[in-house]
This record gives sequence, C-alpha cells and structure tokens, in this order.
Amino acid sequence: MPAGTLYRGREGMWSWVAHRVTGVLIFFFLFVHVLDTALVRVSPETYDKVVATYKTPVVAVLEYGLVAAILFHALNGLRVIAVDFWAKGARYQKQMLWTVVGVWVVLMLGAIYPVLGHAARVVFGS
Repeated sequence: MPAGTLYRGREGMWSWVAHRVTGVLIFFFLFVHVLDTALVRVSPETYDKVVATYKTPVVAVLEYGLVAAILFHALNGLRVIAVDFWAKGARYQKQMLWTVVGVWVVLMLGAIYPVLGHAARVVFGS
C-alpha cells in the first residue's frame, strides 16, 4: 500500500484527527476515574460528594459525550484494522468510514434515552 493511502482526502484526515482526539479524551476520563475511585480509601465522605455530583444533568451530557467518543473510537478502530489487514481495505476505506459514521449516528440516537433520560426528567420533570 502506498504511503498515505489510509488517510487520503479530507475524510481520511478528519477520521485520523477524530481517532486521536477520542483516544485522548478516553484516556483523560480513565485517569480521572482512577483518581476519583481512589478517593474512597482517602476520604469516603469526599468520595460520596464526588459521586453525588455525577448524578447531575450536566454530567449526564458529559457521559453521553463519553459514550460518543468510545463508540466512534471503537468503530473507527475496527475500520483501521480492516484497512490494515484486508487486501482490499485501502480501496474501500472511504466507504468503510461512511459506514462507521452511519452506524455511529444510529447507535448514538439509540443511546439518547438510556443515557440522557434521567437528566431530562430532572430538568423538565416527569
């Protein structure tokens, strides 16, 4: 495969950027998650306060963003694997990217109620 084949064109460039950005966001989430979980040993009261803030509507929106980042990163990662290990992968990488985006949108639409339902009830009432 010629150099640059995987990320040729605007779509490829943006998928490369999105893959790196989502990876960094997921890393920072995991870092914060380890820190806040460690609070339980240091100060259980502080841990309880931190966990209570996680039940707010703003954090629910952030959780939806986390789901979006993880889902895109995973789906795009599978596309990158297909491009790398399938003999015809480079030829179909653009179609696979649009398939990833389509599947991602459908799954994110399906995640709206499970992830944001409680926050919507808190903000707008039952």
